Amino acid sequence: MSIIVNKNTKVIVQGITGSEGSFHANQMIEYGTKIVGGVTPGKGGQKALDGTIPVYNSMREAKIETDANASIIFVPPRFAGDAIIEAANANIETIVCISEGIPIRDMLKAKEIVDEKGITLIGPNCPGIITVDECKLGIMPGFIAKKGSIGVISKSGTLTYEAIAQLVMNGLGQTTALGIGGDPIIGTDMKSAIELFENDPDTEGIVVIGEIGGTMETEAAYWAQSHCSKPIVGFIAGKTAPPGRRMGHAGAIVSGGEETAEAKMRIMDECGINVCESPSEIGITMKNIINK
Repeated sequence: MSIIVNKNTKVIVQGITGSEGSFHANQMIEYGTKIVGGVTPGKGGQKALDGTIPVYNSMREAKIETDANASIIFVPPRFAGDAIIEAANANIETIVCISEGIPIRDMLKAKEIVDEKGITLIGPNCPGIITVDECKLGIMPGFIAKKGSIGVISKSGTLTYEAIAQLVMNGLGQTTALGIGGDPIIGTDMKSAIELFENDPDTEGIVVIGEIGGTMETEAAYWAQSHCSKPIVGFIAGKTAPPGRRMGHAGAIVSGGEETAEAKMRIMDECGINVCESPSEIGITMKNIINK
């Protein structure tokens, strides 16, 4: 099994006629993802990707014509909030937003609508999600993943890839890997993702990669302590970041208290999570746990 997406997921690409949208749509199709259409306002009736994929003017039209249940958004940040809302109003079940730099006011409005409708949103500012050998929604390089029994959750795109590589290097594959994004306001959070993996019978272990700033990691750790039966290996990026300075992601800024890397690592450890000091330890740590 898997979480969120699988081989039957039918996908609309919002922004398919743009350079990023078309490039990554081709990559996703090559991986086996079922892309059934694209949306670019004003270009409805055209065919994208060398005439193979129909383009629609709106998500509502695309939904009616294709019965898609997922969308992925490759549009400029000033339009991305509205793109999320348009997909939600078309009753798309899963929305992945790759766009970075969406205004917070736009995301507040989009998240309110998504949550109200019970829609799964991944991102924004994320690499997406991959269920190995079934469906890739995003910009992750599919060739690095290997089918297996470990779920991966990460705020960082680059460290998502590193975790996958470390697991594969140690003979472990993945069920699903998702980058949840590092913005202050995102859809699927760490606790929700852990819960999905906990309920997936094929996932035997979970890797969680967080970073400085916010309280998401500690909230997830406290929840997992009481509700998660599967081993979790954790890593927190940004240990050397000085207080008050943003590091990379918009949400990665420490105001103090439990938002530092040291505090998060301590709390995760107290909650029974196997904390790594370096990303290079993720694979071997999980291997030792799984092979006990």
